[in-house]
Amino acid sequence: MRAARLLSLLLLLQNRGRLTAGELAAELGVSIRTVYRDIESLSGAGIPVYGDAGHHGGYELVGGYRTRLTGLHADEAESLFLAGLPGAADDLGLGEVLAAAQLKLTAALPAPLRDRAGRVRERFHLDALGWYREQDSPPALMALAQAVWNQRRIRVRYRRWAEPQEVERELDPYGLVLKAGVWYLVAAVDGAARTYRVSSILRLDVGEEGFERPDGFDLAAHWQDYLRVYDARRLRLQASVRIAPALLSALPDRLDAALVRAVEASAGPPGADGWVTATVPLESVELAVPALLSLGPDIEVLAPEELRRAIAATAAAVLDRYRPVDASDRAGTGDLSSSAADSVASRERAARTAKP
Repeated sequence: MRAARLLSLLLLLQNRGRLTAGELAAELGVSIRTVYRDIESLSGAGIPVYGDAGHHGGYELVGGYRTRLTGLHADEAESLFLAGLPGAADDLGLGEVLAAAQLKLTAALPAPLRDRAGRVRERFHLDALGWYREQDSPPALMALAQAVWNQRRIRVRYRRWAEPQEVERELDPYGLVLKAGVWYLVAAVDGAARTYRVSSILRLDVGEEGFERPDGFDLAAHWQDYLRVYDARRLRLQASVRIAPALLSALPDRLDAALVRAVEASAGPPGADGWVTATVPLESVELAVPALLSLGPDIEVLAPEELRRAIAATAAAVLDRYRPVDASDRAGTGDLSSSAADSVASRERAARTAKP
């Protein structure tokens, strides 16, 4: 561990030039006192590290010294596949490994390319999470990742929607997928690949028994197939709707991609008023009502009639909830005195009279 930290310190000085003890401590996740000891160790090993005190002081390598210890360990090479997702690397226990690998790669680059890589890191950042969401970091994730990598059969206790809600399964873990900040496990039960949300795993036991992955299994291709089947399975209600021009152009920001594609594929030519008729696949009447009401008055459901009635009933209930409250209603609640209620009633009558 200390040897790896010394190498990281050396590569930091090589890549970035002069750095203070505080900056080095922050990069390495250690105390400033530890940095001082590591600097002494490097000097004792013959590394030409020069320290300068004062406000603009710091440590640097002198004489253009460059280390050739830039070979990647196996773990570091594997972690590079997560280079664009530092949060995911941390979740899998590869955060420090990834940082070390990136340092080694940067050290191996010629100076112009090293500067260019630094500018890219300063100017571009990938945040794969959706808005208003936090990174999903289930407790079982790291152990599960090890089981996936080492091809070890696992036994899980899993919480699901159907009854019974808690079940036990013996699984062959094929791979992990990070989708919109949520981790999913693709694993086989009796040879059939299925998908499990990692945060719903209540207990995980990793066995010593291994398993063989199917020849040619492609995790990315399997995931895309799964998403297509999932959308087809959940979107069982076909609704005929009319959509206003303003909403039609804004649909990509208001609905998920599967629904937008369905609208684009089924939309007919605009009518005289610019509205178009299209078919929208939805999960159920219960889930469709709030989703469609959230789109406001720029969409009208034509069919099925059950969905029209449900939307009308919900809209009527909302309107009733927000109807103007007259003075007698207020007085009956006991919250206002009769004189205060009369005053409220007078102001409301005046307001109604003043409206055009």
